[in-house]
Amino acid sequence: MARTLAMFTDTSLCIGCRACQVACKQWNELGAEAPEWTGTYQNHAHFTDQTFRLVRFVEEPKPSGDLAWLLMSDVCKHCAQAGCLEACPTGAIYRTEFGTVDINQDVCNGCRYCVASCPFGVVHFDDGSGTARKCTFCNDRIHNGLGPACAKACPTDSIQFGFRDELVAKAGKRVETLKGMGFKEAQLYGADTGGFLGGLNAFFLLLSKPSTYNLPEHPRLPQRNVVVDSLLSIGSALVVGLGAIVSFRSRGKGDGDA
Repeated sequence: MARTLAMFTDTSLCIGCRACQVACKQWNELGAEAPEWTGTYQNHAHFTDQTFRLVRFVEEPKPSGDLAWLLMSDVCKHCAQAGCLEACPTGAIYRTEFGTVDINQDVCNGCRYCVASCPFGVVHFDDGSGTARKCTFCNDRIHNGLGPACAKACPTDSIQFGFRDELVAKAGKRVETLKGMGFKEAQLYGADTGGFLGGLNAFFLLLSKPSTYNLPEHPRLPQRNVVVDSLLSIGSALVVGLGAIVSFRSRGKGDGDA
C-alpha cells in the first residue's frame, strides 16, 4: 500500500478566483452549466454531476456589525470511512492504492445508493451517462505522477496536494500561526484520523465553525442506522401483512354468514 495522498485546503489563502473550478471542469471534460441564483457569488448552491469542485462565498456577520468574507474551495472528502463506497452494491466505488476513492464508470449501475449515503452531498447522478460521478482527485493524473488539476491551477497555494502525514503537520503549524494573528476560530476540519469518518483525505483549515461553510459539524454514515431502519421496515411489513390477513378472514366470515 502506497502512502496516503491527500489534499489540504487552506481557506485563509483562498481569493475566490475559481481557477480550481475551471481547471477541474477542463481536465475532467465536465459540461458547462448556467449559473443559478444562490444569494451569493457562488455559481451553484451545491455540487452537481458537472461540478466536482465548488468555490463557496460566505458573508459572515460580525458582532461589530461588519461583514467578513469567508471563501472556500470545496471538494469530495475521499473519507477514510466512505459512505459511498460502503453503500455501493456492485463494487464500482473502490479505494485506490493511494487512499483516494474513485468510481468505475463501467461498473456503476446507476442505483444511486452512493448519492444518498454521502454525508457531504458530493456524489451526484449523471442523467447523460446513467452513472454516479464525483471528484476522483484527477485519478489519471496522480497515477502518472501529476497532481490534481485544481491544486496545480491554484495561484495562492490555498489547495495543496501531497502525502497526508506531511500535510497534516504543515496544516497544524498554519493554524497556530493564524491564531497568533488573531484568528481565534482557526481550526482543522477532518485532519484527525481519530475523529469523524476516520479522517478526511481532503481536509480543510477553516476560519469559522464548519456550519458556516455548509459543512456538517459531526458527519455520520447513514449505514449506521441501516439495522434500525431494516427492523422498522420489517415491523411495518408484518403489521401490514397481519392487517391484510385479519381483513381477509373477517371478509370470509362475513361471506359465510351470508
